[in-house]
Amino acid sequence: MDRRAFLGSLATLATMSRLAGAQPSGKVYRIGILSLQATSAATRRSSTEALLRGLSDLGYVYGRDFVTEIRAGEGKPERFPTLAAELIRLQVDVILAPGPALPALKQATSSIPVIMSATLDPVGQGFVQSLGHPGGNFTGFSLQSPETVGKRLELLKDLVPGAAPLAVVWDRPSIIDWQAAQAAARERGWKVLSIQLRDAGEIEDVFRSAVRGRAGALLVSAAGILFPLARRVAELSVKNRLPSIYALREYVEAGSLASYGADINDIWRRAAIFVDKILKGAKPADLPVEQPTKFELVINLKTAKALGLTIPQSILVRADEIIQ
Repeated sequence: MDRRAFLGSLATLATMSRLAGAQPSGKVYRIGILSLQATSAATRRSSTEALLRGLSDLGYVYGRDFVTEIRAGEGKPERFPTLAAELIRLQVDVILAPGPALPALKQATSSIPVIMSATLDPVGQGFVQSLGHPGGNFTGFSLQSPETVGKRLELLKDLVPGAAPLAVVWDRPSIIDWQAAQAAARERGWKVLSIQLRDAGEIEDVFRSAVRGRAGALLVSAAGILFPLARRVAELSVKNRLPSIYALREYVEAGSLASYGADINDIWRRAAIFVDKILKGAKPADLPVEQPTKFELVINLKTAKALGLTIPQSILVRADEIIQ
């Protein structure tokens, strides 16, 4: 065999080995995705695309090695139990879902592996026994990071300097964010105002409470309730002259001022590694929950102008994206 043929054989063997690793049993796997918003072919969220890229990088080919079963809450969290039950009936091999959809999956199954595409407090919310040893059918990513909340507070103070208190809007699942904000504010000598949100119908009351409390700005952590209402939240923020910061960039894209938090697309790309391990036989109980490694700062200059704010150059140069 000449050298060229030999190298060609090695390349073929390497490719076969990689594909065999991607498809250990020869079956076409069914990956369930429980999403917050619509994920049709025309409107698929970039997070889902990131998962598909991650699987492709690992050698998986859509249609040959796996297919996806995508179900979306369409802005109605009350639909999650029905959608979760639907995925269970389809007997998918693994399910990926964001924090707001996880309680429904916890109720629906204790056997199908569930990969958390980030939730604030998986231990406190009862999804896993510990980050190092999940112990059940849930694993994935945690956003449990008081330091990130502190950085959002600091950014808000840089954007809106002054002695006015900062209002922290939270719901029950995000109480850990309120506790982290309290601790960070106490350490820095800042005043914070607690505003608990119990359901979406209280959104107008949130802003009335912030205005009554003479808040200078809002740190919003109630993503599960407010995510479907991101545009309305942005409108109320501008109407009430209350700059706001969030963990998710979608709020900024909808018209709010700023976000700082984990890069969700990066988390979904990395979630492919969990999928790969589980499809090859690993148990979620034995796969430690991971933390985000990539964070992003997004600023909406159009909103800043509407609020009469000038964004400091020191923040603009740090921003990963500036929406004009």
